[in-house]
Parts: sequence; C-alpha cells; structure tokens
Amino acid sequence: MAYLINPEDQDLLDSVREFCEKEIKEQCKEYDVSGEWPEEIYAKAAELGYNGLEVPEEYGGLGLERITVAAIMEEFAKADAGFVTTITASNLALKAVLIGGNEEQKQRCCDLLMEGKHGAFCLTEPMAGSDAGNSKTTAVREGDEYVLNGRKCFITNGGVASFYVVTAMTDKSQGVKGMSAFLVEAGTPGLSTGNHENKMGIRTSNTCDVVLEDCRVPASALMGAEGEGYKIAMKTLDMSRTWVGCGAVGIAQRAIDEAVAYGKQRITFGKPILKNQGLQFMIADMEIRVETARQMVAHALKLMDAGLPYSRESAIAKCYAGDIAVQNALDAIQILGGYGYSREYPVEKLLRDAKIFQIYEGTNQIQRAFNVKYPTEYIQRPEKWQANQTAFAAFYEAL
Repeated sequence: MAYLINPEDQDLLDSVREFCEKEIKEQCKEYDVSGEWPEEIYAKAAELGYNGLEVPEEYGGLGLERITVAAIMEEFAKADAGFVTTITASNLALKAVLIGGNEEQKQRCCDLLMEGKHGAFCLTEPMAGSDAGNSKTTAVREGDEYVLNGRKCFITNGGVASFYVVTAMTDKSQGVKGMSAFLVEAGTPGLSTGNHENKMGIRTSNTCDVVLEDCRVPASALMGAEGEGYKIAMKTLDMSRTWVGCGAVGIAQRAIDEAVAYGKQRITFGKPILKNQGLQFMIADMEIRVETARQMVAHALKLMDAGLPYSRESAIAKCYAGDIAVQNALDAIQILGGYGYSREYPVEKLLRDAKIFQIYEGTNQIQRAFNVKYPTEYIQRPEKWQANQTAFAAFYEAL
C-alpha cells in the first residue's frame, strides 16, 4: 500500500515516476560504476523543481504536504538511492536554516534550492560522528566577523553545494552549549573541499571533506545565537531521520519489485520459481517489512503535522527502515541466486546502497540507545507539549 496523498498531488507523483523511469533508473547504472557525479541528471531534476520540494510556500515553494514529499522521495530512492540522498541532503541543510536561521537566511537558502542549487549540512568530523559534541571546528569572533577553522568529513553534497550549514565551537569550555551554527555560501575564501570519498554505495551522490582555513564570514552568518548550534543540529536530525526512512523504504520496495519480476520469468522444474511456497513466504515477509516501515514513516510525519513530539518515532522509522532495506536486498539477492550476485542485475547494488541507511544521520545503534533512554513522559503523555519540550532538553543535555 502506498502513502495516502492528496489527490491534487497525484499528477506530480505520476510525473516523478515517469522522470525516474526515463532519466534516472537506467542512466545511473554507469555512474554507479564510474563514481562520477551525474551533473546532467541533476540539472534535469532541477529544471523540474525537484530540488525545492520541501521549500515552504511562504518562501516561494509549492507548499507540498509532507506525506506527498515522502511518496516522491520513495520513488527517487526506488530509481537510485544516490539520487535521493543528494536531494534529501540539500533539504537537510534547509531544515537547519528553517529551524535556526533568520528570515533573510531562510529566504536566501529557499531561493537557492528553487533555482536548482544544492545545500550541505556540515556537522560530522573525523573525531565527532555520533558524538557530535566532540567537535574540534572553531569559530572565533573578530570584530564584525567570525573566523572558522576545522575539517568536516563525510559531507553529502560537499563538493557541489551552493550553501553550507556549518557547526563550530564558539566556546569550547561550555561543551555542546558552546557550539554555534553558521550559514556559509560557496566561494567564501577559506572554504574548500577535499578527500572525495570512493564509496561502497550511493555512488551517484557527492561525499567529501569540507575544509575551513581561516574562513571569514560576517557576524550575520550566525544562525540564532551563540551556543545554539547543537540544539539546531539535533532538532534538524530529529526531523530528517524520517526522510532517511523514506529512502530506505524505496530501496526495500525496489528489492521486492526486482525479486517478483525475476521470480515470474525464471523457470525451474517446469514452472516459475515464484510458484514455490518457500519463495512466496520470502516475498510476503519482504512486503510486511516494507509496509510496516512505510507506516512508521507516515506516523512520524503525522506527528510533525500535528505539532506533537516526534523524535522517538522518527528515530524508530529511520532505524527500522534502514534495517529492513538491508534485509530485503539480501533476500532479493537470494531469490535471484547466482544472478543476484552479478552486477548484470540490480539487486547487488541495492545491498550496497542500503547499508548506509543503517549508518548516516545517526547509526541504528544510536537510534536504539536513544529509544532506551527516551523520557517516559514523552510516550505516556505526548499531548503535553511544553512539559515534553523541557524533558527533551534535559534528555539531550544528559547524553
């Protein structure tokens, strides 16, 4: 069962499916081999406005419902996981700006995405992945400027972005409370990229280091107030994990589609292999996993729409969807047998792509730890918003 979207958005979803079939699905195979960034595919997507799907209506966007965007992201992921990673990474950076930026910053980043540009969210460092508070990047105030120094790693869109949301320590003595966030545009002196990753999967996305060497930005580049960077980053990731779940669901659904298609045409002992009950059970389990993950994503989005706490549900959606994407890819390979292990068929790529969904934006082990420690009050009385916000802040400070 697909997401239940507004009927008015169905034509848009149909056009996305057509674009995925004609412009992404087959074309991305060669880029998966070469590891090159498929600039012409992203240019075509930009012409159709796909970079700005999450731009709010008040900033020039389409004002799409979250559930419609989820359905679109699933289609992108079914076609190519690297493609959906690129699009969602831009929106990850945008989420941070919408959460912590001022009106000028919000409008600027929305305009860039609507123009077909990309964004990058720069939090991770060599010694600060899941432990984001261990950041070594610094921002020192000098007059009307901040001077940024440090190195971010594993940054999606790092080499192709037009704007960067960068976290840096403005007061190391305060720990996570001394982290601030800055909006830095491409071309700023002192900002460069390096160490472009040769990845196992999602190879049509760009991943590299973002280097800051005496990078001077105006004081107006600060998002929110000094010391609010960690809070902005955590709220951003809370929201974005649901979208990671969308991508994982897309991979898991593609695994089913490929396994069923192969199972219908592969004949052994005089009948299609899908006539065997053992394989039918495998497909049924794959379907159950996908629908469970899809509905967990939908539930988290519904909570967002209602203005209710969703951190736990978003973490569950990301964790579960990432796990089942890997399992469904493994099962698809098993159903295809030896062909599943060959690059002649697409299912081995699904496994390579799926693995990152258990790792980025907080490993699935971190998501499980998050759920174990989650405040009971959040679960028992989610409607008590203000009390929950207090509990949530205390929870993060205790991590």
